[in-house]
Amino acid sequence: MEASLPTGVFAAALTPLRADLDIDPAALARHLLGLLEAGCDGLALFGTTGEATTFSIAERTAALEAVAAAGVPLHRLRVGTGACALPDAAALTRHAVAAGAGGVLVLPPFYYKGVEDDGLFAFFDALIQRVGDARLRIYLYHFPKMSGVPISAELAERLARRYPSVLAGVKDSSGDLAHTGALIERLPGLRIFAGTERLLLDALRAGGAGCISATANVTAPHAAAVLRAWRRGRAEEAEALQRHLSALRQALEAFPVIPALKHRTGLGPVRPPLTSLPPEVTSALDAQLRALAAAQEEG
Repeated sequence: MEASLPTGVFAAALTPLRADLDIDPAALARHLLGLLEAGCDGLALFGTTGEATTFSIAERTAALEAVAAAGVPLHRLRVGTGACALPDAAALTRHAVAAGAGGVLVLPPFYYKGVEDDGLFAFFDALIQRVGDARLRIYLYHFPKMSGVPISAELAERLARRYPSVLAGVKDSSGDLAHTGALIERLPGLRIFAGTERLLLDALRAGGAGCISATANVTAPHAAAVLRAWRRGRAEEAEALQRHLSALRQALEAFPVIPALKHRTGLGPVRPPLTSLPPEVTSALDAQLRALAAAQEEG
């Protein structure tokens, strides 16, 4: 696997918006660079947390060009390029590859439910053929709770056999450690990322590549600390750090996650149909996180 495709802790990056609900490309670049500085090994741009499905193709491609011009190292990005329409997915993917992204994170086409693996294979097969670029590296995005369309291990295995140099890995956002472990065991040639930092240490122990997490927008330094301890063979330290990291994740996901993260990072409003959190809710969130920070200091 190429050195340009790092493993470890990835933040599923938020997309800053201005008051008019347009993307703020300068703020996006600052946020991405700040996450890398905070310890992220890489970033996922325009995924679920990044509100990708609320943006047009033109918005997404222009934002990617803007962050590249601002000095964000695109080889450390997995760019979300999933779309229901095959031509849209192909256009987004071609653009990301040409820009120099380290990989693309692709949802299955998610409008029609109950489709068979043969139909999903045909979609990904056509996507790869339409992009037609040897630099293409695809990470399948399994998030059945949101998409309603699961990506089975059988489908991933079939695509890996057909396109061994293209299929690079899977982001498993099922939240099910057993499922993540099964993917790791069944697909040893692929990089399997857990979709939550609550499973970071467990995934690493099972042979996974790390995590790609929404709440890493806030918890990146803590997740990076777990990974450092693990890589240095400090098992007890990694366990203690993971307990605090999991507590942070639990506190954040008790609230609507994207608005909560936007509040904590100050990255502007959310785009409808999402709604921002009212003051009484943000006050409760802030109080919980202060209590966790105090408990860690005392411990």
